[in-house]
Amino acid sequence: MRLDVVLRVGVKLIIPFMLLFGLYVQLHGDYGPGGGFQAGVIVAGALIVYALIFGLDEAQRVVPRRLVEFLVPLGVLIYAGTGAFALLNGHNFLDYSVLAAHAPAGRERGILLVEAGVLVTVSSTMIALFYAFSERGR
Repeated sequence: MRLDVVLRVGVKLIIPFMLLFGLYVQLHGDYGPGGGFQAGVIVAGALIVYALIFGLDEAQRVVPRRLVEFLVPLGVLIYAGTGAFALLNGHNFLDYSVLAAHAPAGRERGILLVEAGVLVTVSSTMIALFYAFSERGR
């Protein structure tokens, strides 16, 4: 693949748009189909395409395995922490109204936090699975 210049340049051009589309899906999840899971798969797909074209070692240089292993539980912690914050303030688990003075603003913040946690967990889990399967034959 090192000699295929067109493919390498094309991938370098398309990856930012993949990441931008992942961000759009993430932020659009409040209003329609989409959200953290779908955005996480799109973001992970961008790195997987990068690894397929430039090699696994280069992808692990960009997103190291240790970072991926740190991000998986961080996303779960963001999700669970949002719910625990509500519990500690005397509300139900994931009752977002406690996150702001007005309930609608609190719901917006809560949904953004939870979906961000899902994005982090899903994308890092997909990347970890890709790393594990691609290193299997080494």
